[in-house]
Amino acid sequence: MKYNVHRLDVSVNNMQEDLQKFLNSLHGEIISVFPNIRPTFQLMGATSKVDFLLIVEKIE
Repeated sequence: MKYNVHRLDVSVNNMQEDLQKFLNSLHGEIISVFPNIRPTFQLMGATSKVDFLLIVEKIE
């Protein structure tokens, strides 16, 4: 068994569409999707943002 880990840069405006296109283009089995979340501070207080997604694909 081999695994590939892909990095998908996303923004809040196009996250769902980009993820859907990317997942449909893969040929292996998708094992997991990990978001990379970083804390941010804005006028309304502390919040968080997703910078990129790590996608684990199992290749046979």
